[in-house]
Amino acid sequence: MSRRRSRTRSTRARDGGLKTPARRPAARATALAAAGRAERARASPSRPIAPPYRRQPSLYPRRVPEPSDRTGEVDGLPVFWRSASVPDGFQADATVPLYLHGVPDNSDEWLPFLARSGGLAPDLPGFGRSGKPGSLRYTIDEYDRFIERFIELVQVPRVSLIMHDWGVVGLAFAQRRPELIERLVLINAVTFLPGYRWHRTARIWRTPGLGELAMGTTSRRLLRLLSRESNATPGPMPEEWLDSVLGHFDQGTQRAILRLYRSSPPEVLEAAGARLGQLQMPALVLWGMKDPYLPARFGGAYADALPRAELIELHDAGHWPWLDRPDAIDSVIGFLGVAAT
Repeated sequence: MSRRRSRTRSTRARDGGLKTPARRPAARATALAAAGRAERARASPSRPIAPPYRRQPSLYPRRVPEPSDRTGEVDGLPVFWRSASVPDGFQADATVPLYLHGVPDNSDEWLPFLARSGGLAPDLPGFGRSGKPGSLRYTIDEYDRFIERFIELVQVPRVSLIMHDWGVVGLAFAQRRPELIERLVLINAVTFLPGYRWHRTARIWRTPGLGELAMGTTSRRLLRLLSRESNATPGPMPEEWLDSVLGHFDQGTQRAILRLYRSSPPEVLEAAGARLGQLQMPALVLWGMKDPYLPARFGGAYADALPRAELIELHDAGHWPWLDRPDAIDSVIGFLGVAAT
């Protein structure tokens, strides 16, 4: 099951188990070794799903106070975000984890991670409780600029970016302002690489008229049905996820999704990753291999494109890999510098 890795050697998951990378910086050895031991000890394909927003102490031991809800403005746009204190012993006192959600999510999806690492998780423009103006184009470039202005708003000197799905817009920012980035984490991220073609649902959204019709007919029943294919464990997404998504799935969010997809044909996605090979900060690529939207091969492709990437492939996980494998959170937290428990 081994395969070529470029520049940085790393190990792959075998038979659904997590393994820690083969080589790590010495300063991080203790924390990450602890994370690896916890991962290997708990690896099990039969682990039950943990709802993403119902924080279970047995799976997600809390290390920081409950995240607080914050609001502010970025260039006149109302912005909502969650903020939690970074725990003592974090790998860099001046670095804050910044979590960027995907589509159709919002900052709710990051609650289990915030409970462990602290940090910041905004609702991106067009999603959740942030502003959803019709004047925005909701392009990769606009989200890139938003991230920069948000960091200025919260006044943090450096961040580690954790990106899931369309949270990958953070890579555009990282390529433009690498001096502000400590580490990168990609979790089943939309592909800024050659060779990707949009999945079936995305092709519908990209089609004028048909996309609007699909958005207008989205219901809990339909979303529950569609979500059955999203993860490796049988069954629909947890009710908490459905509540979170549908509770904010208004006309503004529907418009943002359609504009984002329609402004992002494959050639635009590839161009957005043109400078990935120049990024010299450490990166972790964590990939659920049973993702129906983002083919398994792109996890390895990302790891090859990023000069200092480590790769973990979870063969028993889907698009939201931490739902199938809650111990995946340990891998992310360990990489960021907080020892897993």
